[in-house]
Amino acid sequence: MRYPTCFGLCVGLLLSSWTLAANESVPIADETQAVPSSKAVLRAMNRVARWQLTTPITEKPANWLMGTLYAGISALAVTSSSVEHERWLLDTCEQATKWQVGRYRYYADDQCVGQVYLELYMRHRDPKMIADVKKQFDLILKHPVNHGLEFASDSARRDEWCWCDALFMAPPVWLRLYAVTGDKAYMDFAVERWWKTSDYLYDKEERLYFRDNTYFKEREANGRKVFWSRGNGWVMGGLVRVMQYLPKDHPSRPRFEQQFREMAEALLACQQGDGLWRSSLLDPSHYLIPETSGTGFYCYAFAWGVNEGILPREKYEPAAVKAWQGLLSCVTPQGKLTHAQPVGADPKKFDPQNSEVFAVGAFLLAGSEMFKLAEQRESGR
Repeated sequence: MRYPTCFGLCVGLLLSSWTLAANESVPIADETQAVPSSKAVLRAMNRVARWQLTTPITEKPANWLMGTLYAGISALAVTSSSVEHERWLLDTCEQATKWQVGRYRYYADDQCVGQVYLELYMRHRDPKMIADVKKQFDLILKHPVNHGLEFASDSARRDEWCWCDALFMAPPVWLRLYAVTGDKAYMDFAVERWWKTSDYLYDKEERLYFRDNTYFKEREANGRKVFWSRGNGWVMGGLVRVMQYLPKDHPSRPRFEQQFREMAEALLACQQGDGLWRSSLLDPSHYLIPETSGTGFYCYAFAWGVNEGILPREKYEPAAVKAWQGLLSCVTPQGKLTHAQPVGADPKKFDPQNSEVFAVGAFLLAGSEMFKLAEQRESGR
């Protein structure tokens, strides 16, 4: 990765020491099958991660794009018990991000990287890993802001969760901090703010999230409301990563599960025949390029929901498998994940060969739950 000082060299040496998996020359599409094996899922995860981590990355190391990638690499490290991937994360956080969140205290995007700090802390218990996150969140609790959710100014966008993507960036960090400290104030803040955003941006009729309030009156060419795939993917990923640490007996737990089921049902109806979703959920005929970042999050959420018994297996396991097959069809033999919509509020036309670090993160999160799904099937559960 292109970071200053000797860090790029350190990572390059680390990556060059990795042992390639067997049959590495086999195109990834050859691993597509109706019922993937856990070994095939892990092979795909490793190959996509290897391509990403051996390809120069110019993103700032502590931003939300990288935070999403780190979440995926963390999931891969746990899934594969990979010392190499764990070491890569530790070195990156030590030398590149220095365990710091972003510069704007209240800004959800700048909090995203905290997810990996807390997950690494859970595995290594080094207080420095979470010191900055805790410091910043304690200041937020001491000096909370309560503005409107209109997406109108830089200050509003940085102070409130007023766009749906924020529900992936921030709430999972707060829940993880609750999990490691036992301090319910962190959980209560995240839950209260989640429903503040939901009450404003969630369309109860379509059971989907508007990107922000500027889309309330917008319509697609077919007359339908405008709901972006990756935006709702961020929410589904956020729901998973909140519920992972929200106690089963929490008063809001049923409401989270209900929203998760509602959105899953609405999104299932938007899945296309190739297993992938298009950038616009309700007008796919005008957005013909398949899109992998939203699909990665939906695959992740469907598989997790089945694994946790929240979504019915007979309905959502086939959809998760189909989504995984669709994702694999967008991976080159070298491991590059293509068809990733670039950063932006709108899904403009984009190069189908484009790849993005956050799409790789979503792919790896999806793989971690597909691996569990496959293991359950292989064990006869």
